[in-house]
Amino acid sequence: MNDLISIIIPFYSQKTWLQESLESIVNQEYSHFEVILINDGSKEDIEEIIAHYSKKMILHYFVQKNAGPAVARNMGIEKANGKYICFLDADDVWEPQKLNKQLEF
Repeated sequence: MNDLISIIIPFYSQKTWLQESLESIVNQEYSHFEVILINDGSKEDIEEIIAHYSKKMILHYFVQKNAGPAVARNMGIEKANGKYICFLDADDVWEPQKLNKQLEF
């Protein structure tokens, strides 16, 4: 299976954890994915993190006024190109086989 997965991350003031979240995506065994990161009005500067991870994966970055994670997720769904959609919070991490196991299911 080689279907594109869209991974949607709503972000607000979790810069400390964002890098770990993105690193857990880089380490996925399944590699046909795009990441859609929605900045939900956070004032934290994450441009350096975005630049770094844009070199390691397909990463689409959008900014919206603060409206909450549900609105950010909905924006991510609208921007998604994948056959499947996954949600990852900016302060969470995945085990390397997460996407493979989810696809098998």
